[in-house]
Amino acid sequence: MGKIRKIMSIFIVSGLLIAGCSKESSSASKDYGLKNVTFPLKEKVTLKFMIQSSPLAPKDPNDKLIFKRLEKKTNVHIEWTNYTYDSFAEKRNLAIASGELPDAIFYAGLSDYELLKLAADGTIIPVDDLIEKYMPNFKRVLEKRPEYRKLITAPDGHIYAFPWIEELGSGKESIHSVDCFPWINVEWLKKLGLKMPKTTEELKKVLIAFKTQDPNGNGKADEIPMSFIINHGAEDPAFLFGSFGLGDNWDHTVVTNDGKVVFTAAQEGYKEAIKYLSELYKEGLIDEEAFEQDFNTYVAKGKAGRYGLYFTWDKANITGMNDKYDLMPPLAGPTGEINVTRTNGMGLDRGRMVIMSANKNLELTAKWIDQLYEPSQSVQNNWGTYGDTKQQNIFELDKKTGMLKHLPLNGTAPVELREKTSVGGPLAILDEYYGKVTTMPPDAAWRLDLMKKVMVPHMKADNIYPKVFFSLDELKELSKIETDLFSYVNRKRAEWIKNGKVEEEWPEYLAELKRLGLNRWLEIKQSGYDRFYK
Repeated sequence: MGKIRKIMSIFIVSGLLIAGCSKESSSASKDYGLKNVTFPLKEKVTLKFMIQSSPLAPKDPNDKLIFKRLEKKTNVHIEWTNYTYDSFAEKRNLAIASGELPDAIFYAGLSDYELLKLAADGTIIPVDDLIEKYMPNFKRVLEKRPEYRKLITAPDGHIYAFPWIEELGSGKESIHSVDCFPWINVEWLKKLGLKMPKTTEELKKVLIAFKTQDPNGNGKADEIPMSFIINHGAEDPAFLFGSFGLGDNWDHTVVTNDGKVVFTAAQEGYKEAIKYLSELYKEGLIDEEAFEQDFNTYVAKGKAGRYGLYFTWDKANITGMNDKYDLMPPLAGPTGEINVTRTNGMGLDRGRMVIMSANKNLELTAKWIDQLYEPSQSVQNNWGTYGDTKQQNIFELDKKTGMLKHLPLNGTAPVELREKTSVGGPLAILDEYYGKVTTMPPDAAWRLDLMKKVMVPHMKADNIYPKVFFSLDELKELSKIETDLFSYVNRKRAEWIKNGKVEEEWPEYLAELKRLGLNRWLEIKQSGYDRFYK
């Protein structure tokens, strides 16, 4: 499972980045005058990069074994400016605004709007020529998968960033097809003599039993029948919306099988799903903290075994990899139809690393970055490494074959171990690497199997909305609309579940969506979809 950190920026504020115009920077390395670079260099040199990393990881990224080995391999020392995830975007933007730019930003987290704005301002450089001249590993990836070249190429024909690519299944069987899996407490079901619910009404009865029949047997009414984190990706209850029509996902966007782009949060089925959740709330079946809790609180209650039903990508990160919770199949709604709504996700982040205009060592930098796309290196960057004598390892290295084999996690949450040891950044893992370069992560193989058996048979949509690379003007208009539109939709989503007023307020809500620019938003999204598949 490569979903260490899912960075989904829905809202992009126009003017967020005020780029420094100067291409000189005291934060960049001096010009070493190196040509025809081969690794390892005869003499060590230093490049200066900015990076973001987990609070669980070492403060100095050079303490990570992956970077230690890379320095030995290349004889290039990286001087890191490292910020934790929560403060990175602000620090990155301040550095850009001041003009004090490093040679590159390794884990940039840049949206398409930010990429194009920085490119227009001359703060980052196009990397097309660098790829062609100096990056054989990355070129091989693009030759094997020409669709990625299309996906990372901006509307002006240039490539401005190095992507993160992770393939885990394809089409409907992609691991990204559904993010908010529903995990139900089968131990409680068994204790109360209940069957796995198959309809929304059966689920309601199960949740009532969880609330009233003391399934944990401690004599207290401390069970939480259902919990989630509203409007929070995989922890949102969007999965349940599929029982009422087209369903919903994190960006409220689906594509019908005749190619029409639809805004889910304006559909009648969406309203009916909200009414259903409101009924559950009125019955006291929904966690009161579901509308305000942070992820750590969510995890703490999960580890305490208090949930009857909850939502997340992988149960191991919330309740542990045990038999107490199992995946709840999609439910038939009031009309009897079953639908699993696909998420518009794929294993691609096209703004993962950028080279700044202050960089005076372009060949050296490009060839160093190309090392990250070597298959075995990409695998380690993404998940972690082997042979660390100071902490738990993700892999063991088969010295005969050179294959990296995943080790048992032994109860450790996958995300925690990976964030301590992996480095992220630009990389590419293709499906054909599994069984040759590396084994598939056990949790990913398990999740893919669940996806195929439980979810795929009920996916009605043939296509997802692709990662269209819109123009700067389109992105400006989309971001202007989305800032208010998505904020309004998500606020009403939470309000209605709690106050039950969705039916009476629906006409006013639809009028407000129109006023906020929904029709124009749909026009731009439809145009981008049609252009992508032209």
